Amino acid sequence: MVIMETELLTSNDIKRAGALLRAGEVVAFPTETVYGLGADATNEAAVKKVFTAKGRPADNPLIMTIADEKQLHDFVLVSEAARQLMTAFWPGSLTIILPIKPEKVAMIVTGGLQTVAFRLPDNDVARAVIRDAGVPIVGPSANTSGKPSPTTAQHVWHDMSGKIAAIVDDGPTQIGVESTVIDMSSKVPTILRPGAVTQQQLQDVLGVTVIDATSTTSVASDVTPKAPGMKYRHYAPDKRVVMFDRLDAIDLMHSLQTHDVVMAQDTTIEVMKLSLEQSWSLGETLENATEQLFAGLRFYDDEAQVATIYVEKMSPIGIGKAFNNRLAKAAGNQEFNL
Repeated sequence: MVIMETELLTSNDIKRAGALLRAGEVVAFPTETVYGLGADATNEAAVKKVFTAKGRPADNPLIMTIADEKQLHDFVLVSEAARQLMTAFWPGSLTIILPIKPEKVAMIVTGGLQTVAFRLPDNDVARAVIRDAGVPIVGPSANTSGKPSPTTAQHVWHDMSGKIAAIVDDGPTQIGVESTVIDMSSKVPTILRPGAVTQQQLQDVLGVTVIDATSTTSVASDVTPKAPGMKYRHYAPDKRVVMFDRLDAIDLMHSLQTHDVVMAQDTTIEVMKLSLEQSWSLGETLENATEQLFAGLRFYDDEAQVATIYVEKMSPIGIGKAFNNRLAKAAGNQEFNL
């Protein structure tokens, strides 16, 4: 891959970011969830650059990101139920899978499927960049494929400097994990990736049962997944990650080795009597924990003396389900047991 000079832009450089996207370049952009890696979704050569920069498998479909709802109608068939979700949750942390119109979306974007996912982010800078570009953009997370997602421009720089044209810095993201993905191309609305928009919220809007397939769906090696995060290893640092339950905090405390660190909520850190050098605060709420998860994993992955990262699981309610989903993938489902 050709090494290039990566520009670091700000929210004052919208037109520069839009011009680069129109020229077929790759530009990292902020959202409320994580930073995305943007390229013109209608330009196959530009989209290929995203796969190259990330080292992403070709059968892992991409999400198309838009500035307003009008941008999706040329590409997909929108049902009344899908429109209800857009009205309720857009702009916001919900990605909706829809059937594509014939020959309207490049197969490199869909992974060869006849469906594609769309999202309208709740971030003014992201929408302004896409609006200036004048086209929908692909928007996978702006990290090396399989590694923890980036929640700051500095995280993106760490993974993407020299690989992409520019990074638009808009400060830390607010949510910290990727959007909820719901499949509206199937007979029954089905959640394929948990996020900030919950199953109950979706059911309240649609007035029908919504299946949560995030813990039961597996994808065979020869099958293309409908959504990112379903098939390949994701969110994992190079260091060993182990999940633990807060009920096991004291047992874990007594078994910690010199090169072990703990990521946990403040009350758990206090119970375990951990020092600042031994721990990363996940705050006091589920929202705090989700916001801090990837940042902590990235920090410790760069610390040479760290061997194992122990991370506290959250209550599986609301956004806690999204936290546990990402943590389980990062840990390869490995849990602390005495």
